[in-house]
Amino acid sequence: MQNLKKFHFLAAFLFFVFIFGCASPPKVLDRALPGPQVVMNPEVISLGVAKLMGTDFIFDGSGFTSGDKVFISLIGKPDVNVAVALTKVAQDGTFRAEMGQTDPAKIAKVVGILRANAISNEKMKPVIVRTQPTIPAGTYTIRASSLMTDKTAETSVVVADPSILNRIVDSIGEMLGSIDDKR
Repeated sequence: MQNLKKFHFLAAFLFFVFIFGCASPPKVLDRALPGPQVVMNPEVISLGVAKLMGTDFIFDGSGFTSGDKVFISLIGKPDVNVAVALTKVAQDGTFRAEMGQTDPAKIAKVVGILRANAISNEKMKPVIVRTQPTIPAGTYTIRASSLMTDKTAETSVVVADPSILNRIVDSIGEMLGSIDDKR
């Protein structure tokens, strides 16, 4: 009976940690800084296919010129310069862009980060075909660049290898035919 209580306590604790995790609070802009700045939330990009494709990344920035457009890219390691978003600056000099579930965002995730291709199967369902390694895990830079001025802002982000859970979910995706790993 005592062991059963310990097991239930341990299971509840692990469930709590799994659900709430050890995630850091979202990054926010520092309104005290006068120049251009950018933040990305969440600040970790997982290289698990299902996790990456299901995550919406939000870019917030300030200190840019009203009416300008800002080009956002992921830069780092040799050969990595991925366009992830383009957005318009609001009248107060701020912007918000998303790399979420739109077609351009999915293309940036599949082609730029996973270095894969997307095709449709016979049922017209999307299939991600992996033929080469993803970008390497490590620390990268998110750069927000003005299209009309020389203003830029940067922040660091982490690109992380897939967790064990991400690998399991991707394996299920392979079994279901939504991921085709030809590496």
